[in-house]
Amino acid sequence: MSAPAREKTVTAQGIPMRKRRSGAGWLWSVLAWVIGIGFFFPVLWMVITAFKQEGDAYTDPPKLFFTPTLDQFAAVLDSGIGTSLLNSTFATGMSTILVLLLGIPAAFALSLRPVRRTQDALFFFIGTKMLPVVAAIVPLYVIVGDIGLLDNIWALVVLYTAMNLPIAVWMMRSFFLEVPGELLEAASMDGASMWTAVREVILPLVSPGIAATALICVIFSWNEFFFAVNLTAVQAQTMPVFLVGFITGEGLYWARLSAAAVLAALPVVLAGWLAQNKLVRGLSFGAIK
Repeated sequence: MSAPAREKTVTAQGIPMRKRRSGAGWLWSVLAWVIGIGFFFPVLWMVITAFKQEGDAYTDPPKLFFTPTLDQFAAVLDSGIGTSLLNSTFATGMSTILVLLLGIPAAFALSLRPVRRTQDALFFFIGTKMLPVVAAIVPLYVIVGDIGLLDNIWALVVLYTAMNLPIAVWMMRSFFLEVPGELLEAASMDGASMWTAVREVILPLVSPGIAATALICVIFSWNEFFFAVNLTAVQAQTMPVFLVGFITGEGLYWARLSAAAVLAALPVVLAGWLAQNKLVRGLSFGAIK
């Protein structure tokens, strides 16, 4: 059938097939927008509430028109958020660096340079994620207390590293598997050492995957609450624990809690925005051959 004939093809109801397809695509687009707005609406409402006074935040029905104010952000900044912010930044940054330093060589050894009993090693890594954290908190509390690291940020650094390392190994291994092994052979034939080949050839190719893995580790560490609330008190308090302080016996301070949540989410949102190009490339790495 020629192209003009295909364009004139109609359905049994007399509607051109091209118009029917465009109509269906339009409906799917509207549905996708509605679902996306539905998922984003709680975040938008949190941001709006952060600029309200407490009286405006408690109205029923909700007040949509109000005079914006920065009083809640000022109150949060005066309540000692700086210490919690620094603790979360340090624990997240250090644990992510350690995860990458340990996970990248392990993933490389399990992909381009397979070791003996590779499957057993992979199962061991992922098996550590199958244990519920609540089942391990008592022995962890005892161990951390015996070595004097209760309410110490280094305890969270070690735990966050152990928590994210299996995920990083599995993610990085999938990225390394997409790199042709012939590249290492070509580099070695040119006289490059293993370290030089990895540094100059392999790592630049998987840099989007490294960025995606790092961002996933940052999100998991920054949002972690269970270890932080059980192993810290004041000195090593992190942002999720700080947010709980706005839940009191007098009730919830909705506007102030929203302002604190916005400040807590802002660093991760900025990190994701800055790394969005590499993140998209990393998450789609090897998807299209």
